[in-house]
Amino acid sequence: MFFKESTIAIKDVLFGENVTVIQPVNLYGCSIGSNTFIGPFVEIQKQVSIGEYCRIQSHSFICELVTIGNHCFIGHGVMFVNDLFANGGPASADTSLWKATTIGNHVSIGSNATILPVSICDNVVIGAGAVVTKSITKAGIYAGNPAKFLRLI
Repeated sequence: MFFKESTIAIKDVLFGENVTVIQPVNLYGCSIGSNTFIGPFVEIQKQVSIGEYCRIQSHSFICELVTIGNHCFIGHGVMFVNDLFANGGPASADTSLWKATTIGNHVSIGSNATILPVSICDNVVIGAGAVVTKSITKAGIYAGNPAKFLRLI
């Protein structure tokens, strides 16, 4: 059997001022705005942009093509998805099939939520464990699988 040694790295990251990163993390080819906190066991891939005054909690995965606005909270274990398996399996060989995700400002995403390639407007709360399958264009609180509008904030 062959086991590849695990690599923990911060590589080619554009950091704003006063960013806090708690290791171990994998951060590469991304940008992280000023006064943002990145917890341990987080992976942020290339072509990701995270705004200012954000908090990314432990064990979250932010895949390529995700943009997160300012003053956002990403709870523990939140997973972002950019591949919808449009051809019945992973599109790892054809990254042109990957889709982007945009998160507005003042968005809070609860622990263990899954965010598919969507747009989420400003001033939204996503409940813990929610699965966001469609874009959200109205501010408010959303929860469930699939995530549904519950009420205004």
